[in-house]
Amino acid sequence: MLKKIRVTLAILCYALVTLLFLDFTGTLQGYFGFLAKVQFLPAVLALNVVAIIFVIVLTLLFGRIYCSVICPLGVFQDIFFWLGGKRKKTKHGRFKFVKERRIPRYAILGLFIVGLATSFPAAILIAPYSAYGRIATYILSPIYKLANNGLAYMAERMDSYMFYSVEVWNKGLVALVVAIVTFVILGVFAYFKGRAYCNTVCPVGTFLGFISRFAIFRPVIDKSKCIHCGMCERNCKSSCIDSKEGAFDYSRCVSCMNCIDKCSKKAISYKCRFGESTGASTTKMETLSTENVDSNRRKFLGIATVLAAGTIAHVRAQDKVDEGEGGLAPIKDKVIPERFSPIAPPGAKSVKNLQDHCTGCGLCISACPNDVLRPGKDLKPVVSYERGYCRPECNRCSSVCPTGAINKISLAEKSSTQVGHAVWQFDLCIVTKDGVECGNCARHCPTGAIQMVSPDPNDPTKRAVPVVNTERCIGCGACENLCPARPLSAIYVEGHEAHRKI
Repeated sequence: MLKKIRVTLAILCYALVTLLFLDFTGTLQGYFGFLAKVQFLPAVLALNVVAIIFVIVLTLLFGRIYCSVICPLGVFQDIFFWLGGKRKKTKHGRFKFVKERRIPRYAILGLFIVGLATSFPAAILIAPYSAYGRIATYILSPIYKLANNGLAYMAERMDSYMFYSVEVWNKGLVALVVAIVTFVILGVFAYFKGRAYCNTVCPVGTFLGFISRFAIFRPVIDKSKCIHCGMCERNCKSSCIDSKEGAFDYSRCVSCMNCIDKCSKKAISYKCRFGESTGASTTKMETLSTENVDSNRRKFLGIATVLAAGTIAHVRAQDKVDEGEGGLAPIKDKVIPERFSPIAPPGAKSVKNLQDHCTGCGLCISACPNDVLRPGKDLKPVVSYERGYCRPECNRCSSVCPTGAINKISLAEKSSTQVGHAVWQFDLCIVTKDGVECGNCARHCPTGAIQMVSPDPNDPTKRAVPVVNTERCIGCGACENLCPARPLSAIYVEGHEAHRKI
């Protein structure tokens, strides 16, 4: 029964977290966005005290149930573990007890902490939530959108508009390659080795593993019933059960309940450790029954989920962005200009804050309806305006970020936040190069920061060229995106290392 409850909750959490990355309408974020914010590493980076306490208390009560239910990468590995168990030769199990590799585990954890503190890009590669986020963003999301487009095509043939097509494009080659490599390595590793990654490499697993040594509720072997058949050991995906000694390594146990489900003698039960016997038998009446533990566990998870959900604000769905605004040339023809400083999205406060807190999960990139965000070489988001611009009426990226890399910002605050300023290039402008009238940048500037003036004050009849008021410009990129000059825009946005208020 405990395993069925665990599996049900794990499937639910996994499906909802995955949909947060796949949902291009933004409607699910307001309801289930708390699941991203209770992921342990994002909660630590965002200093989300409620989420941190929730995970730690959950681990102290029930062991590493977080790794089996809440962590999407853990459930992702369980899928491959389950597929591996379908092989005929693994019918009776395929694992054996392995002693804890404590030195490598804590060495990796220490290096990971140093890497995060110094913003070393390689550190985020092993962060569990962000690793799965990249898989969902760069592999699963395009497949999901292609399926949606197929449904939209069929619905259109039946005069139905239940679905609408969305553009599918490669947002970053480096990020895609990293996601594919992560998918293959972890999938193969889990297929053959179960949770070896979680108990050797994963820094969150190592940290929670230390806490789970002191968990109140945990699986216990009743030595008076155990016949040492080894069935529990062979089916333990964490390789943490020593059936000969009748003992668990609780730092590696992920509370999957497989051992309880597989034991034909009912020698393993989920008990309160304060009621365990020190003798050969562990069947004293003062230990909690499985049914009571099950009931308490469900109540705790239910209350904690409601409390977490209540702290997350509802996110409005944004309108789909139309491509080719104003009948301009296709956006795909644009080339990224060379910027002296990258552009951090509104709410990031500064490039440094983004670098210090971002784990490169890609959730903000998935959520951006304007195709403005894309992964940089370090897998962290950068702003670029080849396919759209950062519309003043959208603040979705700041609403979904769970790490504090992009802080929640209101629409009013966004409209007064200067992430960069526009720079006009004389030699690329079609007014000066081709001798034609334009003014597209000035017409579409939402803040009125661009004015068209005559280049000669004594001759107002000359064709007007754009002049940028850098004090009013917020760096939204409307001018750069809608400039008809190709392949480089005649006006582009130069980023600010630290954002300013205007």
